[in-house]
Order: sequence, then structure tokens, then C-alpha cells
Amino acid sequence: METTTKYQPKVEIASDAESLAHKSVEVFVRDAQKAISSKNVFNVAVSGGHTPRRFFELLAEAPRARSLAWEKIQLFWVDERYVPPDSQWSNYKLAAETFLGRVGIPEFNIHRIPTEYGDFGVAARSYEETIRRVLGAKKGEIPEFDLIMLGMGADGHIGSLFPDSYACFDTTDLACVVYVLDEKLNRITLTHPVLCAASHIAVLVCGEGKARILKEVFTSEPDEVRYPVHALWPILDKVTWLIDRDAAKAM
Repeated sequence: METTTKYQPKVEIASDAESLAHKSVEVFVRDAQKAISSKNVFNVAVSGGHTPRRFFELLAEAPRARSLAWEKIQLFWVDERYVPPDSQWSNYKLAAETFLGRVGIPEFNIHRIPTEYGDFGVAARSYEETIRRVLGAKKGEIPEFDLIMLGMGADGHIGSLFPDSYACFDTTDLACVVYVLDEKLNRITLTHPVLCAASHIAVLVCGEGKARILKEVFTSEPDEVRYPVHALWPILDKVTWLIDRDAAKAM
């Protein structure tokens, strides 16, 4: 594997999807314990999609995860489809179904992206205000999450930062609207300055279908418009790649 960045990716390869989910929980637990021990709070943002379902389930099943001081965890989302929170397409609903009701996290520590506003821009600003309030970031400051859990799409997107999207160029907002012209759903996503400011980022990549894009991303010149995941290249020293063996086949 060759890259054109001064940092080499930190890669952990799991034998299969189940092992990948367990590794993801280990990262979550380790970072939570570290943050709570040092500052009595753990600020974390998670993504949706298919990859994290088993990870979410294990947050409610694994003893080490269940025993976390969940009352000291502030939970956010990286991105959300603009659908009601009870929609089958909602990232929030996935978390609610798999672990939120089974761990001791207070309801006021759960900060879903508000999709009930008629105005997408108002929703994005409301979410940004919540992030600033909870993380104590003043206007003009970029908040620092302790951990951001990401997946990577087959086109190299992270969060809802899609190739050739305006959102890839937004460096002033914390959260922005992603308008989609085809049959996909409009979304709200954290912008890449927020992602890059995190203390630690974990990128989960699972399945043989991601093998080609993973090789392209790791061997191409950084181009965050074509491959939005390349926005992480300047801070690769803070990124842990959690990859299953099928996705790692072409590496």
C-alpha cells in the first residue's frame, strides 16, 4: 500500500464483519473511558448506514460498553437524512432500535439532528447551536469531539460529504444542508473542518464491495472533491481505519 501523504494510515484489519464490530466497540469504550477520566465527559458523533448496525447492537450487549458511565456521554450524529425520526431511513432510528433504550444514557444527552423543521437551513443552524452549547465552542471556534465514528461509501464519501457536493467546500459552518437532485434524500451533515478537529476518528470499512474504492483512496493523489474521505488526509495521524478482510483484499 502506497500513499502520497506524509502520514501512513493506521489500519487494523478484522477477520470478518463481526470482528470489525467488536473492534469498533473497543475503540468507543477506550476513548470514552479516557475522556471521562480526564474531563468527566465524552463527546462522540456516530454515523448511520449498514456498517454500524452490529456495532450499535454490541454497545448494548458487550459488558464493557454497558458498564460505561453513560450519563457522562454526549451523543451526536455525523449526518442524517431529512426524514422523520421514526422513518426507516433515519440514522437516529437505527440507534434507537439497537442501543439507545438499552443503555443508561439520559434522553437530554442524545442530540439527534432535528429534521422536523420545514426549513432545512434552520435545522442545520439549530443543530450547530446545540453542538456549540454542549461542547462549549464559541462563535468562530471549531468544536473538538473526542471521537467521531465514520463509515466510507463505495464512492469515497464520509458522513454526507458526497463527491462534487457543495458541502465539500463549506469551511465556515459546523453543519450544512446537502441537497440531492436524484431520488436520494436530502441530508444534513457535519462539515469536514468539524471532522478534522476531532481528537480521534475511526473509519469503518466493511465488505468486498468496498475493496476497489479503498485501494483507490489509499493510492490516489489527495482529491477531496472526487474522494471526500481525502479531507482526512492532513490529519491521518488521528485516524484509525477499521477494515474487515474482505474490504482489505486489494490492499
